[in-house]
Amino acid sequence: MTSYKRIYLFSSKDRDVLATREKIQNEMEPHGFEFVSNYDDADIIASVGGDGSFLQACRKTNFNKDKVYIGIKTRLDQNYLYVDFSIDDIPHLVESIDSHEVSVRKYPVLEVNLNNQMSYMCLNDFYIKSSVIKPMKMEIYIDDEYFEAFNGDGLLISTPTGSTGYNKSLDGAIIDPKIRSMQLTEIASLNNNNFRTVSSSVVLGDTRTLKIILDKEGNYYPIMGLDNEALSIQETDFISLRIQDKYIRTLKLPQNSFWSKVQRKFL
Repeated sequence: MTSYKRIYLFSSKDRDVLATREKIQNEMEPHGFEFVSNYDDADIIASVGGDGSFLQACRKTNFNKDKVYIGIKTRLDQNYLYVDFSIDDIPHLVESIDSHEVSVRKYPVLEVNLNNQMSYMCLNDFYIKSSVIKPMKMEIYIDDEYFEAFNGDGLLISTPTGSTGYNKSLDGAIIDPKIRSMQLTEIASLNNNNFRTVSSSVVLGDTRTLKIILDKEGNYYPIMGLDNEALSIQETDFISLRIQDKYIRTLKLPQNSFWSKVQRKFL
């Protein structure tokens, strides 16, 4: 049975959050938990905050497959997707870990490759848009087979867990995380006698590769979003996306399934 006793805390430098970090340490250290300053030495990487902090923690620690991640929320009135525990729930967290009540949950990770040169990962979603607020043209290929020409505000590709975020606001489907897949959703596509798209979200299995070729003639000054970070990709000709072989592992309580979280968040 794995022992989860060494913890690396990830958080912002906000004064209130730093006070929360201290409270977590004070409550857990008497029970044999050790807080380390280097995440390589940890069993658990714990983010303090909301889903945004959790996504940053994954990114800043390189989506480490050898660690387990947990989220500890500071706002008790908020429901999150990735965050299972609250600051007022530390005794329950300690008891759950010591009694091995927690179980490991696996979430698929999306790999984003630019020009077959630079690779990035994201847990939630990827999007591409014009930074000068204009429709942009792109060609979409699935496994190197031409699918469609897109003209519109942008494209969003989400993981199953990311399907509950931006994707849902675009009328995309919510996908069970046990289905290793990515979902392609259009952002304000143009559909008329000159331009035509499928106008529907497309769900692709984990063996598929999605390729987006950018139109370089439009001076779109494109940007890409990776979870909660944005980067300029002005020099990019094409983007390849696929579900990676590895997962992010998180600790969860038995009664806190993905679908119970969806229910609390939306219903």
